[in-house]
Amino acid sequence: MDDGFPARLTRLSRRLLDPARGPVRAFEHALREVSEFLSPLPQLSDGLARPAGSMREVAAFGANPGALGMSLYVPAVPPRPGAPLLVLLHGCGQDAGGFALASGFMGLADRIGAPLLLPEQRAENNRGRCFNWFEPADIRRGGGEAASIRQMVAEALRQFQGEPERVFVAGLSAGGAMAAALLAAYPDVFAAGAVVAGLPVGVATDVSSALARMQRAGPEPRAALAELAAPARAGGISWPRWPRLSVWHGSADHAVAPDNSDALVAQWTALLGLPVEPDQEQEVAPGVRRRAWGQAVEQWRLTGFGHAFPARLPGADPFVLPAPVAATEAISRFWGLTRA
Repeated sequence: MDDGFPARLTRLSRRLLDPARGPVRAFEHALREVSEFLSPLPQLSDGLARPAGSMREVAAFGANPGALGMSLYVPAVPPRPGAPLLVLLHGCGQDAGGFALASGFMGLADRIGAPLLLPEQRAENNRGRCFNWFEPADIRRGGGEAASIRQMVAEALRQFQGEPERVFVAGLSAGGAMAAALLAAYPDVFAAGAVVAGLPVGVATDVSSALARMQRAGPEPRAALAELAAPARAGGISWPRWPRLSVWHGSADHAVAPDNSDALVAQWTALLGLPVEPDQEQEVAPGVRRRAWGQAVEQWRLTGFGHAFPARLPGADPFVLPAPVAATEAISRFWGLTRA
């Protein structure tokens, strides 16, 4: 990748968080520059096998209060009844299909014979095409964007006769924050999730607080973080089972403060009734550290890695970058879909 990319990303992040503009103006100004920011990036050879399957849009999938789009990637060999369902949420300004290819999720869908659901944000909802993870109406059970994605899951399960207890969701950045919100709103729908460069549930309620939280994680205790996730659930229902969670963040992320990763882990371990300290901790590769709480929660920290999805090979998506550990491969093992 050209040497100018890190500098452009840093400048864009600073514009996004510039308090001198006022939060709303800063947010809108930065989002207008996203396309300009992306356009000069070189088109890299991603070294990935072209997907053997096909993409298709689904226009009708039931109620759509969040006004989102729905696309499906279907492997060339039709998924068998009872196959798992993968759900991938893109970040701001990303193309859902391009992200699915570059991140390796299309390849994973091909390998395990699973349909891949790709919800898509529309500019009419958010100028930067970010999922509205900070809007209470969009993350609560039965409302907004969360309800739209729930309807998409139901439609995909119906079309492919999928296994309702094997639905998995992952996301990057705003998509990661929305993935966490979906796990909190619908713990009865998702078996497990993965959040890359995202944020805890309920830590922002509007654009201003979202920008502040992206810049710096708060000091909330674990119990308070767990309570913040409660409003996303209908009536604060206590569920007997909570989804398992894989959390990823780079130490050099200048768009979403890395401490948000620790806060999300604290929130989730509190919800699951797990201890503060992990029972496993190891350096998996140089600069890559993994902490785990049994098979329920894991946290990956990548030293020197920025605001991006860790992949094995570089790709055309500027927010999918090479790393010592490929997130999709590790996540699929944590979910129990593949083996080492």
